[in-house]
Amino acid sequence: MAAHQAIRRALAAPRVRELADPAGQGLRFETVRIPTANARTLHGWLIPPPLAAARPAPAVVVLHGWGGNAQMMLPLAAPLHRAGFAALFIDARCHGLSDDDDFASLPRFAEDVSQACDWLRAHAADVAIDPARIALLGHSVGAGAVLLAAARRQDLAAVVSVSAFAHPAEMMARWLAGKRIPPLVGRYVLRHVEATIGHRFDDIAPLRSIARLSCPVLVVHGAQDEAVPADDARRLHAASAGRAELLVLPGDHESFADLQGELQAVIAFLAAASAAGGAVGHDSV
Repeated sequence: MAAHQAIRRALAAPRVRELADPAGQGLRFETVRIPTANARTLHGWLIPPPLAAARPAPAVVVLHGWGGNAQMMLPLAAPLHRAGFAALFIDARCHGLSDDDDFASLPRFAEDVSQACDWLRAHAADVAIDPARIALLGHSVGAGAVLLAAARRQDLAAVVSVSAFAHPAEMMARWLAGKRIPPLVGRYVLRHVEATIGHRFDDIAPLRSIARLSCPVLVVHGAQDEAVPADDARRLHAASAGRAELLVLPGDHESFADLQGELQAVIAFLAAASAAGGAVGHDSV
């Protein structure tokens, strides 16, 4: 149907390919391909822990947002390395240098980051990391994805959500309103998207995912975020029943006013979670 094809084209993520890599920060790294769902593969950069780090080291899998790529998350690379972490930066399907697929979605982002976590755990001995001390960090849609992936796992040390929306239907409704799409058409689009991705928005909403987690969670948000209101972060914190930590900082959807200082706060959270002894369980799905 032509209308459905038009909706898919309008909602498709732009593909931005990497133009730089971790070598630009003076870091050793390995380019890897990681198998994921639908017989696709993901592009990733694996940055090992410092040679002088205690073995085995903790690790973080890092996921970008909609239309992003691994390069956009590289400001995290050097601070994580200095703190003794290994890091795996990945591109979701249909993004960066990863394989294409028929569509991208929050659940597929979650599949990809979970597959990357499994791959890293399988290679833990080669990378000299502790498989019980792997954390996930995601931005925007990637933040919703790491929360959803963590809600399906029992083996994560921590989760960091940066600029996550509370509910995908609300996020899409804001986007449609900004495009001046009539409400009746907007409701049709939302129903079509649910049918296409094979999930109800209520089931994959970060509000629901975070409520099922008991591993340490940090919710980070920019106070001046115009794409996703900072109130979404407060709602996520409330949905966690106070188990998550909340950090609302000066900044917008993409960056913070004191980026280096705020990265140190994120890394301090990850270090404390790793030192606590690794993963704890969560409620069953």
